[in-house]
This record gives sequence, C-alpha cells and structure tokens, in this order.
Amino acid sequence: MKINSPLEAYKFLPATNCGECGEATCMAFAAHLIDRSHKLTDCKPILEAKFKKKYEELDALLAPEIREVEIGVGDKIAKIGGDDVLYRHKLTFFNQTQFAYDVSDTMDEKDLVERVNYIQDFKKFYVGNFLTVDMIAVRCTSGDPAKFAAAVKKVMETTDLPLILCSFDPAVLKAGLEVSKDRNPLLYAANKDNWKEVGELALEYDVPVTLFAPDDLDMLKTLAKTFAEMGTEKLVLDPGTFPTGKQLKQTFTNFIKVRRAGIDGDREIAYPIMAVPFTAWMAHDDPVSASYWETVVASVFTIKYGDIMILHSTEPYAMLPELHIRDTIYTDPRKPVTVDPGMYKVGEPTADSPVLVTTNFALTYYTVESDIASNKIDCFLWAIDTDGIGVEAAVAGGQLTAEKIKKGIEDSGFDMKKDTTHNTIVIPGLSARLQGDVEDATGCNVMVGPADSGRIPGWMEKNWPPQKK
Repeated sequence: MKINSPLEAYKFLPATNCGECGEATCMAFAAHLIDRSHKLTDCKPILEAKFKKKYEELDALLAPEIREVEIGVGDKIAKIGGDDVLYRHKLTFFNQTQFAYDVSDTMDEKDLVERVNYIQDFKKFYVGNFLTVDMIAVRCTSGDPAKFAAAVKKVMETTDLPLILCSFDPAVLKAGLEVSKDRNPLLYAANKDNWKEVGELALEYDVPVTLFAPDDLDMLKTLAKTFAEMGTEKLVLDPGTFPTGKQLKQTFTNFIKVRRAGIDGDREIAYPIMAVPFTAWMAHDDPVSASYWETVVASVFTIKYGDIMILHSTEPYAMLPELHIRDTIYTDPRKPVTVDPGMYKVGEPTADSPVLVTTNFALTYYTVESDIASNKIDCFLWAIDTDGIGVEAAVAGGQLTAEKIKKGIEDSGFDMKKDTTHNTIVIPGLSARLQGDVEDATGCNVMVGPADSGRIPGWMEKNWPPQKK
C-alpha cells in the first residue's frame, strides 16, 4: 500500500538522526521523502546491508502510483507521470504537463530554425517565475527517412530541448534515432500495426515510446502489457485526442478511466498519458478556430490528466492561457507561493522615496511591485513574512501585525530615521486598523495607502511627500 505521511516513512528509517542527509532529524527527512524534495538514497545508513530489507520495502512504498518517465538528458530533462492522486488537493501533482510544439521535416531550413528558436526562447514572467515551454516534436510529413533524419539533426543543432520523434513508419523512426539516440527522445508512436518493429527500436536504443490506440482502451492496455513483457516500462499512453463534439467528451472519459485505473492499482496501465491538442488543426480549416480549439483542448487535458502534449499554435494568445493554467494546476496547494521576506528596491529610490509595506504572498507582492514599477515610482517595498498570506487575510489571522512589520524592517538593516528624510511608512489600505499600533511599535509616521495597488499612482500624487508635522 502507498504511504503518504512522514510518520509512516519514519518507521522504516534507521532513526539515527546522523544528519548526513542534510536534515537535523530523521522525521524531517521523512517529511521530505513524502514531498519528494529528498531521495531515499540520500539516507546513507539505510543503504547499509543490515537495512536492505527496510530500504527495499520503503522504496516500493514511496514509488508513485503512476510510473515516472524521463525524456531528454541533462538540465533539460523532462519528467512526466509520477502522480499518486486523482485530485491535487489530496496531495499535489508533481511533474507538470510537458508542452511540445511541432516542426515538420518539409519546412524550409530557415523557417524550421526560426520556429525552434521561437519555441525555446518563449517565456513569460509570472508571479516570480518565467513560464516556458518544454519540448520540440519533429513530425515526418515527407515520408522520407533521410529527410526526417536531417530535420532532427538540424533541430538538435539549434536547441537542447527534449525531442519527440513523430511517425508511424519504423524506418523513419530508426533514421531519427540514429542521429538523436544520445538525446533520449520519445518515440511517437507504436500502434496495433507497427508495435513489433517500434518496440524493437525502443528496446535497442533504450528510449521511451508512446503507445497509440485511439478510443480503444482494451487495445491500449494490451499494447502496454506487451511492451512490459518485451522488457520496457518507459511507456506513454495515447488513448486518442478527438477535439470536437461527442468524441471530445469520449476522449475526456477515456483519460479519466486510464488515470483512475492506474491510481487504483492497475499497474498494467499506470503510465503517463499523452494528449494531442494538435488534432484541432485536422478538424478545423480556419486557423483561428483551430488555434482556439487547440487551446481549449490543451486546457482541459492539463487538468484531466495529460502529462505531455503535442501542440502547434505558437501565438501568444494561444500559448499564454495554456501556460497559465498549467502553472495554476501544478502549484502545490499545500504551500502558499511566497517571495523571500525583506526590503526590495523598486526603481532607484533615495532617502526622499516612500517606504511601502506589503506581504510576502507572491501574487500580492508582484502585483504591487508591477503597479509601482510600471508607473515609474521609485520606492522601498517591504515584503513582511506573513507565511505567504495576502494582506486582508493576514491582518484577520494575525500574520500581519505591528510587531511583524517592526521586525521585518529591523531584520532588513534599514534605519527609518537615518535612511529616510521623512520617517514615514505607508501600509496597505486593507491593514488600516494597524495604523496606530505600527506607529507605537516603530516610532514612525504611518500613512494608510489605497486598498488596491493599482491606485497607488493617484494616491502618491495627492499624498506624497507627506506633510511635516
């Protein structure tokens, strides 16, 4: 049976509290085993021969219900699968959906290189991180193994992103593998007609492979069982992605059935799932409609339960919704998204610049910072440690108090009386009730700013600099 609590994992550890894993106690290490920030092999004592049985038992109990598959090599390696739950609020989803955008071997070389560069360079800053895409899917549309191999080689020369080699022709896949075998690409795909030849390629080159059985879950399971008996479990399942009408509903149902079976213990089908929103381009002649429905399908199967996707549309209006919903779904619901507490400079503040207070909830901090920076307001911005809770909730719950504001300023090493000419702190409008307490705790003048950071520019025009008392 799968274990999901630190206490259950702790029972198997040597309990020496040796600290070799980097944690002060074995219980702390057990907690990190559950959230996967540490590996069991980080515990040196359990690797000793006398603990072999406990190691093997715990290793099996910690293994995810859905097998984890790796694509690519080095720093850009893509990990898919590895989940334990159907609903992320029960634990979390670990390896985020990998987005692969396509190129074809019939593209002009210049256009191919430009598209690959666009894909690998695309990024959007959001709540402290850059949202990026992950992989390149090289499609064989020529039917020519040599031409496909040349396209794969050119893509490899242009990027180190992981690759998907797309063809149902084993000869084409073999040609692509000959030039990319050291990059551990994913083969797409084996089906009921080519499974033997593609399976032999996957074994010979030791690479992951996608199994494709559109709207036929019995065939999909049969293929998975066959490949496992052949000797590989580096498998990705594609139950088919139908982008319109009743078939889209059936696709949705198939994804849920496959994932539920895997989570419930059917090891024969407990593999990552591939969605192919790209099929929207086969169903719609109009590029705008195709791009729209591709984005819809990608969003649906980011939630339920696509571990990897092949897409085509690279317009920002298509990519940004896909990236944002992925970031939302794969944010750990157990941990608020935070920034490090401390004093930050926005622009080039001087001793005359305002001192603004906010919380270290990342969405709050970056919203305030963006509103200030975009209006070219030079200021000091304090992110007070509120355990990653927003202003209104932190005030109500006691995570944002006068003492915490005082401590946050002191810990930053900033002296309000020496480092400013005004000795004034501006607190958020939603924390107005703290004004008097903050004045008493810090000895500073305290002004109440607007409740909405978007109104800071207008508030500054009317209220800054403060009137001398």
